[in-house]
Amino acid sequence: MPESGPSTPGHIPTERPQAATPASTAPGDPLGAGAPPAAPPAAARRAGLLVTLVLGGLTALPPLSMDMYLPALPEVTQALHAPAATIQLTLTACLAGMAAGQLVVGPMSDKWGRRRPLLVGMLVYIAATAVCALAPTPELLIAFRLLQGLAGAAGIVIARAVVRDLYDGVEMARFFSTLMLISGAAPIVAPLIGGQILRVTDWRGVFHALTLVGVLLTFVVWKWLGETLPPARRHGGGVGEALRTMRGLLADRVFSGYMLAGGLAFAALFAYISASPFVVQEIYGASPQTFSLLFGVNSVGLVAVGQINGKLLVGRVSMDKVLGFGLAVIALAAGALLLMTSGVFGPVGLVPVAAGLFVLMSAMGLALPNTNAQALMRTPHAAGSASALLGTSSFLVGAVASPLVGIAGEATAVPMAVVQLTCALGSVACFLGLCRPWRKEPQEH
Repeated sequence: MPESGPSTPGHIPTERPQAATPASTAPGDPLGAGAPPAAPPAAARRAGLLVTLVLGGLTALPPLSMDMYLPALPEVTQALHAPAATIQLTLTACLAGMAAGQLVVGPMSDKWGRRRPLLVGMLVYIAATAVCALAPTPELLIAFRLLQGLAGAAGIVIARAVVRDLYDGVEMARFFSTLMLISGAAPIVAPLIGGQILRVTDWRGVFHALTLVGVLLTFVVWKWLGETLPPARRHGGGVGEALRTMRGLLADRVFSGYMLAGGLAFAALFAYISASPFVVQEIYGASPQTFSLLFGVNSVGLVAVGQINGKLLVGRVSMDKVLGFGLAVIALAAGALLLMTSGVFGPVGLVPVAAGLFVLMSAMGLALPNTNAQALMRTPHAAGSASALLGTSSFLVGAVASPLVGIAGEATAVPMAVVQLTCALGSVACFLGLCRPWRKEPQEH
């Protein structure tokens, strides 16, 4: 018998029947067996599109939380009378919160389903973001950015787990690329919005806007996102079972390889996110609006390459080959940035550095969706816990990378390039040493 979805009016159920085979569905029907058997194809497509947009909104929330705030970082340092390294800790705190929160929310969603933990997390996110807008000191802002990250983790980890509930194999990789199209629009739009907000108000207005985004997204989730994990597939254990599940996942060498490769690639990306406001605006003298434009162009590159991955490469070329190529390009771009910023080629202006960052960002469209898909294909039995480990590793390494990019002050971009190259080479090493893509491995344990 199929499990029934929540009874919210207007709600689109997305649960699978208990007897359904693991998450393989037709491309045009991501709801699979969760949709009523007699539903016409057009209705199924509309339902699938709605779920895609909701999940895209959840995965877009972290870049919105960080990137709308980026153009305001120099202003925050002045308004709160704090050095740049201290204000960069507001990014680190948010990332650390997202990392720790996923470890809690992921197993909770395996035990209680996806919907309830998500709604609770979103409500806490709204409250924490509203307090950030009122913070009078750097310490209070850092503390509530941490809480904002802890709560916002629910959207990240549960969106990824829902994808695993509904998809498998090539279709899952394609769906992650589709999510990248939606969530990738956030880094494009967010700094532009942030720059425009700064024209009419101060940095606190950015957090007021984020609070409104949280309210709207929470309403959409409550009204339209159904439960995707039926009670028959939930884990009944407590903390002990969750820890045993995670320990078993980490013991899987190939899963750990994809997790670490993706986490280190994300750290190279976040080194750019954390350092670029100061590199572009303070070192190269660009305005907040110019910075926002360059950031948006780089995000367009990431989204475009992600779509090439999902629409043209997945299903035609081995995901490991595409992933390896993406990681190699990231490492080469990071190496070029280090040579440019360290003065090997003499004085270098903004344009060559921006070109190097564009290549690095674009290659993330090959690396990030494929590491997630390859890792989650091995874990249909614990998608929430696996999603938590994937997200936690990424955000923890990113949180460590964030303060390192400012370790030499605001007058040089060399630390950013060093962190990016180190993370890129580490990602390549984990991929080759642990995943061993030249060998055929079983995909599920």
